[in-house]
Amino acid sequence: MFVGSSVLAAGRRHSVGLRGDGTVLATGNTAAGECRVEGWEDVAAVAVGNVHTATNTGRCHTVGLRSDGTVLATGWNGYGQGEVTGWRGVTAVAAGWRHTLGLLAGGRVLAAGRGAEGQCDVESWREMVVLSCGDWHSVGVRSDGSALATGNNRRRQCAVEGWRDLTAVSAGYLHTVGLTADGRAVATGDRATGACEVDEWEDVVALSAGSCHTVGVTASGRVLAAGDNSHGQCDVGDWRDIVAVAGGSTHTLGLRADGTVVAAGNNADGQCEVDDWSGIRLP
Repeated sequence: MFVGSSVLAAGRRHSVGLRGDGTVLATGNTAAGECRVEGWEDVAAVAVGNVHTATNTGRCHTVGLRSDGTVLATGWNGYGQGEVTGWRGVTAVAAGWRHTLGLLAGGRVLAAGRGAEGQCDVESWREMVVLSCGDWHSVGVRSDGSALATGNNRRRQCAVEGWRDLTAVSAGYLHTVGLTADGRAVATGDRATGACEVDEWEDVVALSAGSCHTVGVTASGRVLAAGDNSHGQCDVGDWRDIVAVAGGSTHTLGLRADGTVVAAGNNADGQCEVDDWSGIRLP
């Protein structure tokens, strides 16, 4: 069983989707090779590194988890974040700007890449079931529904110690959001962008943190959004029949129940050119 597997992933300048047959689609900027996924097969989950637009680089990487528990990676590897091909027994993957995490079947966590801010200090984590990476921090959910976080905490994006009864968590640039079992969203971190304004969300079944915005899916298939909308990444109010979402740096992806994909936001590098995608695996 692949815990917390992802079928859509959005980065700074590219988007990735996992098809039902285990192959992977990618669109957008591939200057660092982050879209070179044509030969990937038998993939069970995908993740991409994201980076806030304030940084001076758009270089990102893409990670794929095979059904046999091995891991693939392509793209920027400046800090060793792509050195994961030796991993075995992995059940879920998460990617940040310069680091990658892998969840083992027993609930322990592997890490590769930059750890200068503490984002890779996960050796002591146990009984984990969900992982997520931000630019400079990492978060996870334990089997008892509590949360752990490590890394840069200058805006309290790692202040998750009081969270309980979680089913999902997602890390952005300077904020973190979580989903509780009763369909409520919780948030911590930088409130300047509005990405943490999710307190009134209800009946949520999935959520994702972009760099400075947050998106969520309700049980009825509608999409909620909060935060920075400078590129139209929060213009998702008319989406229907959505079952999964992915927030990138300045764009948002949504997966319909029929396996097609919609997108909103910055398309400067073609990261929103997903109109012809079909057969994306349902979560």
